[in-house]
Amino acid sequence: MDSERDLLCHFLAALAYRTQKALRGMDYGFANFTPGNEVRTPKEILRHMTSVLGYARTFIWGGTYLPEPLESIDAEIERFHDVLKSLASDFRSNLPFRENLTAKEFLQGPLADAMTHAGQLAMLRRLYGSPVPPENFIRANISAENLGKNQPEPASPDKEWPEAPRKMPGN
Repeated sequence: MDSERDLLCHFLAALAYRTQKALRGMDYGFANFTPGNEVRTPKEILRHMTSVLGYARTFIWGGTYLPEPLESIDAEIERFHDVLKSLASDFRSNLPFRENLTAKEFLQGPLADAMTHAGQLAMLRRLYGSPVPPENFIRANISAENLGKNQPEPASPDKEWPEAPRKMPGN
């Protein structure tokens, strides 16, 4: 595998890590939370992220990818990670990219789009009242071999968290 494809696989691993960081410890009410104005729910965002990654796969295999909504957020999480693994496998296979697509175009298009949505999940957690604790992502234990939902705990969590939820008196 060339270095560009290796970097794409590492980006997918970073996407898996950041997505799970945004979802870790969520309660099930979060799955259908929306702050209003027709903003997608976390469950809908996960389906969209899967759709974006499936779309990326069409530039290797052809066809279309339009995933139907699944019953639960757990099912959406499983499918998301399955598609991540499939896309990484596609990159590792060295199959040619269709339409002369380059690794940079994969990165600037569907992969960057999916990472944007991982950030949306983290923002929705804050709006939901359950913010994601900060960490130094440079030190995160991210491995291109781990694209599943079982991601490691933060290696370097921030010691200070000025924006942490405030404890109410008596708690």
